[in-house]
Amino acid sequence: MKKIKLKRSKKQPAPAASRITNETIAEHREQILAGGRRFKYPIQYTKHKLIINTVLISMASIILLLVGCWAVMYPMQNTSTIAYRISRIAMLPVGSVDGEPVRYSDYLVQYRASEYYLNKYGEVKVNSKDWYVQLDDIKYRSMNLAQQAAYARKLAKRYNVSISRKDVNDFIDQERTTINGRVSQETYDASIRMLYGESADDYRLIVENGLLKNKVAFAMDATAKDQADKALSLLKSNGDFAKTVETINKQSTEGKLSAGNSGSVDISSKFNGLRVSDISKTPVGSLSGITRSTNDDGYYIVKVVAKTDKKITFEYIHIPLTAFKSQFEQLKKSGKISEYITIPDNSQTGGAVVNQ
Repeated sequence: MKKIKLKRSKKQPAPAASRITNETIAEHREQILAGGRRFKYPIQYTKHKLIINTVLISMASIILLLVGCWAVMYPMQNTSTIAYRISRIAMLPVGSVDGEPVRYSDYLVQYRASEYYLNKYGEVKVNSKDWYVQLDDIKYRSMNLAQQAAYARKLAKRYNVSISRKDVNDFIDQERTTINGRVSQETYDASIRMLYGESADDYRLIVENGLLKNKVAFAMDATAKDQADKALSLLKSNGDFAKTVETINKQSTEGKLSAGNSGSVDISSKFNGLRVSDISKTPVGSLSGITRSTNDDGYYIVKVVAKTDKKITFEYIHIPLTAFKSQFEQLKKSGKISEYITIPDNSQTGGAVVNQ
């Protein structure tokens, strides 16, 4: 048997490194740069892919956040403090009135204050059947006030009406005068928090919306102003409140005037939107002239019958405002008012809602 002879391969010696000289330095530099290029381009590709992935993840996160906010605010109708703050910052709509957005924050500021008062001072048990009925009514009335605020903003542009910070401050300043004397701003704010759970800033929003609606209602109702002028003219000639009302009501098909006697009321109180303290400045036996109510109740003409330091009695004629309310109701009937959340129609239950 022959032995197989294995041939041993001879290793080729590695080529000796060429010597770098002035003539070969450019060649060596190009060799080194060429070796680095194979590492550079994969890194550029990875960086580009990383940027795309980051953008896609960010967009997906934003979409999920928006969908989550939409679900919380609309189908779930969350009324928490966080939801309210989001609605104010993002200016979210909760409906529209003749093309004017209804602000979600206007709805929630009314609803939250009224719900707080119901839970703390209401005579019904929380989570009872009557409580849910009251809550549905609060939802309805809060939405109605928010819609009226939106319509007032729309009309304010037409009638060049606005409410300044000073207007709000003046109203609150007058509200601080009570039967027991004048209270400090801190005490007033604390009482608002105690009654409605609202901060001073939130309550100012309610006041601002109410003042704007009232100002617009007076600005647009030329018929009521004309009736007030006629009533004052007749009173100056005949001095008879009942006869004046009867004469004007026969001449008009619009809002009907009414006459009455206040009885003895506190000078620091209110009477149907009238500040009695303003009326008390009128001398006994004299007419006050045409006076606006602090809400959208209308015009008053007053004759002081008797007064003391704390009490006053007066006769009055009331001229109601009708234009704003009638136009708003007409928009409802014509389907120009929409709601983006489900609101029960509890217009006949008569629950209380915080209002300026």
